[in-house]
Amino acid sequence: PVVRHDYRLGVPDDVPAWHELVNTDSARYGGSDVLNPDPLKPEPTPWHGRPASILLSLPPLSTLWLRPA
Repeated sequence: PVVRHDYRLGVPDDVPAWHELVNTDSARYGGSDVLNPDPLKPEPTPWHGRPASILLSLPPLSTLWLRPA
């Protein structure tokens, strides 16, 4: 289990920003506190069949829940 920095995730291009709603690696849940900036701004780089993308830090053994702004 290692942190994956700069993981690119494809997103729709009609959402101006994304917020990390839940991160089970947060210190409040006993995790190592590998969090993402708020908000996450999409880049015009197509990825995963989507017209835009965001860069995430994926903590080990955790779950992220994102919501559109």
